[in-house]
Amino acid sequence: MSVLVYTESEGGKFKKAAFEVASYAKEVANMLGTTVTAVSVNGADSSELGSYGVDKVLEVKDDKLSTFNAKAYADTIKQAVEKEGAKVVVVSSSADSKFLAPLLAVNLDAGYASNVVTLPESTAPFKVKRTAFTNKAFNITEMSTDVKVIGLSNNAFGLKENSGAATAEAFAPSLSDDDFAIHVTAVDKATDKVSIADADVVVSGGRGLKGPENWHMIEDLAEVLGAATACSKPVSDMGWRPHGEHVGQTGKPVASNLYIAVGVSGAIQHLAGINASKVKVVINNDPEAPFFKAADYGIVGDAFEVVPQLIEKLKEFKSNNA
Repeated sequence: MSVLVYTESEGGKFKKAAFEVASYAKEVANMLGTTVTAVSVNGADSSELGSYGVDKVLEVKDDKLSTFNAKAYADTIKQAVEKEGAKVVVVSSSADSKFLAPLLAVNLDAGYASNVVTLPESTAPFKVKRTAFTNKAFNITEMSTDVKVIGLSNNAFGLKENSGAATAEAFAPSLSDDDFAIHVTAVDKATDKVSIADADVVVSGGRGLKGPENWHMIEDLAEVLGAATACSKPVSDMGWRPHGEHVGQTGKPVASNLYIAVGVSGAIQHLAGINASKVKVVINNDPEAPFFKAADYGIVGDAFEVVPQLIEKLKEFKSNNA
């Protein structure tokens, strides 16, 4: 009766979220006195997962699953759960996992708790802490179903290395044509940049940058920090940046360890989408900008003066500590 975890990968490499959910599953398994089994679909070297507490990896190798398909992936994980007799399933809060988790819960007649931020408060009864009201509050959810699906919030638990090794086992789920009723015709993504979903640090820009020709400041700051770039809704609406970089309640949610907003006033929809970030920094020349009330640190000043100086100081710090 292991704890089962779905470990996401892309381009033959496990995502950071895969190691985080594995770390979380290990701690839950310790609480339950059991082991951790991972499901890897066309993933990387399974031995990597052993460093984060996984005992066994069910390796699925299937060309039909080379592109994410929520129904087929949910059916694959369901069959793995049934094979292992798992009672707790852990997935991330990526866009893909949020898509497949409800389907998986229905398939398993299981309860699904999304946006979980800590280890279970108790296992009998099974209670988890979750964010609510766009991360403005928490609730404690008691799960009474036989099988429980947990969606772990990104960056909520972190990576916890464990000394151990994972054994690999080939797993071939039985999938029907019905699982592939929806076909992916094309996938467009920026492969040369850190994705917003996986980033520990996000640098975001708003209308305060005055035009797309000044966006190099955001990119330069992001480069020195190894960060992803993002923008506010007005910026994407005006065509300065692609809509894929729009963060906020109506865009992509961000749960980074550090979120830096440059020239972003802080509309309520934007703040709702980034509120799960652990440390929020705002740079704005308007001391009355709403973002200052939500930020952990604020700099009142002209971004065209502050950001270049910040970049130089960061480069100097990195050079001295290389």
